[in-house]
Amino acid sequence: MLISVEMPESAEAAHAGLQSGALPLGGGTHLMTRLNDGTGGDLRLVSLRRAGLRGIDVEGAAVTLGAATTLADIEDDARLSYLSSCVRSIASPPVRNLATVAGNLFVPQPYGDLAAALLALDAELDVLGTGGVRREPLERVVTDGLPAGDLVTRVRFTAPAEGTFRFHKASRRRLNSGSIVTVAARITVEDGVVGDVRLVLGALARRLVRATGAERILLGAPLTAEAVARAAGADAVEPFDDAYASAWYRARVYPVHLRRALLGA
Repeated sequence: MLISVEMPESAEAAHAGLQSGALPLGGGTHLMTRLNDGTGGDLRLVSLRRAGLRGIDVEGAAVTLGAATTLADIEDDARLSYLSSCVRSIASPPVRNLATVAGNLFVPQPYGDLAAALLALDAELDVLGTGGVRREPLERVVTDGLPAGDLVTRVRFTAPAEGTFRFHKASRRRLNSGSIVTVAARITVEDGVVGDVRLVLGALARRLVRATGAERILLGAPLTAEAVARAAGADAVEPFDDAYASAWYRARVYPVHLRRALLGA
């Protein structure tokens, strides 16, 4: 049941509103489903619509996304074209007009495809807490979460060099489908050999997986189908059953989609 909705005019006012146990409301594309189906309990919400947290700033390779920036904003920005395949795989255009960057970081798997991409890009978060603003690696937040009442205000990352970012998502249909397997990678290949790699998997566990085992196998090796096949078995994943796929199917097709993501075939 919806108890109240606050509409603060600044990030500081929004943070203050969260201290009573309220939840931040970005686009509401996930949170409102909890309200509509009655599974969310009593909800007090703090809307970020007017809190000054929307916008994209690009200075050289340094990219900053406001927490309330929408997925459509990213899709429409030619400076972020390397994220286009990721963003366009999420939901449908009307949903992308509402869904926000920070909201996508905290949705459960098999959603959160932008979060997978940002984790592959080694993103960091500006988090407003009781002690002021601090910088947090997205990887730590994905693993441990945030203290109640803290507010993500911005996402920061370094734009990938041309041709080094890969994103691949397998889903039941093109629009409005959760992932069966998501692969996001930043990978540098020189003379056929992997010089640097950061690999993230979605929908293969209840949270995003940083595939460090696969990274170790690929690093310094020729980028071949054989190397990718070995890498696919290097990390402990915990696939699950849901309306989109069974755990068995996810585990079965993961090596195929890792190969497609890294080799395009």
